Amino acid sequence: MRPLTDEETRVFFEKLMNYIGDNISFLVERPDEPHCFRLVKDRVYYMSEKVMLWSTNMARDNLLALGTCFGKFTKTGKFRLHVTALDYLAQYAKFKVWIKPNGEMSFLYGNHIAKAHVGRLTDDIPMYAGVVVFNMADVPLGFGVAAQTTEAARKLDPTAIMAFHQADVGEYLRSEDTLA
Repeated sequence: MRPLTDEETRVFFEKLMNYIGDNISFLVERPDEPHCFRLVKDRVYYMSEKVMLWSTNMARDNLLALGTCFGKFTKTGKFRLHVTALDYLAQYAKFKVWIKPNGEMSFLYGNHIAKAHVGRLTDDIPMYAGVVVFNMADVPLGFGVAAQTTEAARKLDPTAIMAFHQADVGEYLRSEDTLA
């Protein structure tokens, strides 16, 4: 376990800023206790500093995971967010998309979001911005990337793609067969 390097921090924060913007400061400087990001085997974990200090008593080889996994660095140096970060992304998201009940299962099976499935969305979403996907009862289902701006979305036909799928809570069930 080690702190992120400057380059890793830059890549990681650029990816997070795509989804939560300047709210990154709320993750690190929390009023209850300070939190930090640490790298363990190419995965970035979010934990309190107290837990981080306790973990220094364990051998590195024995340490598998610690805190909440936000994602991992690929071999090419890019960062990929995992669905385990969804609770924090949903809490601080800049742009949100709510999908109707008839589109929930389609999204949870890994499909993109069509305009016909969108119940509502936040204003002024730019193209290719990170969006967090909720159902109509405000339960976070996953996240993706906006395929259209909010203004362009009003003129599209119902079958047009509004957001590209990135991750959803159904991944746990779909990947269960490959993990066993």
